[in-house]
Amino acid sequence: MKQVLIIWAVLVSGPLPAQTPGKADICIYGGTSAGVIAAYTAARQHKTVILVEPGQRLGGLSSGGLGFTDIGNKYVVTGLARDFYRRIGRHYGKFEQWIFEPGVAEAVFLSYIKQSGVRVLYGKRLHSVEKSGTVIQSVHLENTNGPAGLTRLQARQFIDCSYEGDLMAKAGVSYTTGREPNSRYNETVNGVQLKDKHQFPDGVDPYIIPGKPESGLLWGISNGKLAAPGSGDDKIQAYNFRICLTNIPGNRLAIERPANYDSTLYELLLRYLSVKPTGDLGQILKMDRMPNGKTDINNQGPFSTDMIGMNYNYPDGDYATRQRIFKEHVDYTKGLLYFIGHDARMPSAIQQQMLQWGYPKDEYTATQHWTPQLYVREARRMVGAYVMTQANCQRKEVAADGVGMAAYTMDSHNAQRIVVNGMVKNEGDVQLKGIQPYPVAYRSITPQPGECTNLLVPVCLSASHIAYGSIRMEPVFMVLAQSAATAASMAIDHQTGVQAIDVSLLQQRLKNDPLADGSTAEILVDDADATVMGGQWEKETAGGYGPTLLVNKEAGQAAVQFIPAVTKAGNYAIYFYYPRLSKASDQITLQIFDGTKKISKQLLSKDIQVTGQTSGEWVSLGQYQLPAGRKAYVEVTNAGANGAIAADAVLLVPATPVNKK
Repeated sequence: MKQVLIIWAVLVSGPLPAQTPGKADICIYGGTSAGVIAAYTAARQHKTVILVEPGQRLGGLSSGGLGFTDIGNKYVVTGLARDFYRRIGRHYGKFEQWIFEPGVAEAVFLSYIKQSGVRVLYGKRLHSVEKSGTVIQSVHLENTNGPAGLTRLQARQFIDCSYEGDLMAKAGVSYTTGREPNSRYNETVNGVQLKDKHQFPDGVDPYIIPGKPESGLLWGISNGKLAAPGSGDDKIQAYNFRICLTNIPGNRLAIERPANYDSTLYELLLRYLSVKPTGDLGQILKMDRMPNGKTDINNQGPFSTDMIGMNYNYPDGDYATRQRIFKEHVDYTKGLLYFIGHDARMPSAIQQQMLQWGYPKDEYTATQHWTPQLYVREARRMVGAYVMTQANCQRKEVAADGVGMAAYTMDSHNAQRIVVNGMVKNEGDVQLKGIQPYPVAYRSITPQPGECTNLLVPVCLSASHIAYGSIRMEPVFMVLAQSAATAASMAIDHQTGVQAIDVSLLQQRLKNDPLADGSTAEILVDDADATVMGGQWEKETAGGYGPTLLVNKEAGQAAVQFIPAVTKAGNYAIYFYYPRLSKASDQITLQIFDGTKKISKQLLSKDIQVTGQTSGEWVSLGQYQLPAGRKAYVEVTNAGANGAIAADAVLLVPATPVNKK
């Protein structure tokens, strides 16, 4: 594992003359999902904003193929991150939507830019940073493609929303790459881990000529040795592409033989299938279905879309190195898709399934229908004022300065493919589940104060490898980006460094103004604040909205009341959270009291479709005129139930936002 401590900045400007400088209150580097949300938030705080995107497309992975949203628990998705999925939902005619097409996501991100009037500089990447003491004065940008020349941007605050952490690194902020040893932060699943997920079965021969080590190793297998469990190293978990294909004939382009096709790259797939035969394409590609006949394809099994061991030079690589690695991943992935569908040695059943799919004509039209976004799962990680670790993920240590929450599995993809006892094995995959919502510290998105005082880093934040594996989800990046932009605005307003702002005030602003526009906040009543009116209710800690949910499985009258504290009388849409349950009742009976009269509702399970990785769905109970105070309620009962029912959460959404700025 490599740890870098840079005492001073990489300073201006180089031999090229600077063009007319730009100036803003806040400069955001990286037009990822986090970058867009940060820019929109800062503009809503009445700050001038420049968003710099090295490519030509906004949204990062969220518009680059990752439509099967990794969530963990929707409870942690707050503010404008939640608003993003609500806007996606409106496109599909739903309250919110967590599976979506790349082009739909890009359109939503562009709508944030249009609404806020943020200035976006496309096709500009970081060249150098000008710094005085701990303060970044300006950044110098070069053209990603095209003529030489530098553009100088001045700002009072900077936010690095790139997946690589380039601004952080060039600003002289300490960072690390690779995997820490378990001993560094008293962890158990960091470092080298040889486990059974996405693993080759015993008996897969690694040699070009089976049984003959002298013939050499098949492509993709390293000659490295397995280090001690839990030891640290410089290795980076595998990257891949989240692939959008379609099976709609009128929108489908055939997967053709790539120009650089090399079938020897996929010999190991054939070896695997010879030991563990299958006729199911889903055992090789994780094909999650998106709307309109499209996919979000991810890695599946021991040999798939993850290009294991081929990205080690990416985090600290120069632009040419990264472009080479990007192209290698494109060639490998397109070649894999072609190989599965066309190589005569593949099982015919799998071939026929693969040939049903092709590239969508209506996606990525500017880049030959292929995503321009590599899935950079992990690159640099800041070593900031506070390091998030496994103890945080398991709530053994709880940060009081939380400005966002995470709840995903502690997850790492494989980092190397090696020979163990004469057989090929993958190493590095970790999937430690059962993670409850936990706060992400504000100090983990701020550098150490002696290094930089006007930079926030909500993506390449300060976390150990394995803790980062839980935090590194697109919704969480958006949440932390909103927090970062609000903090940057506060630092400007109070003329202080980002480490010195009042974090309690920041937390209050995020809670009271979640959409950053002054509108009335939603009212959530979780089961922890509900009142049991009778019956047997078991508190469960998995599968609901928030840390717990109440479940009734017994006969006999049972009821739970959710009583919201309505601060402003008005018209509210009321939603009930319907989680997935084992042996669930076919119906749930509810009573809504609007302060004057009771209204009965019955929800039928056959009418509720839970999609994606969500634990459940919000189900509309209608709109109601509610008085201020604690006079209204929603009551869940087991009347007429023929199975388990849940009392998990109730949400009140103002039907017409008020007090707009």
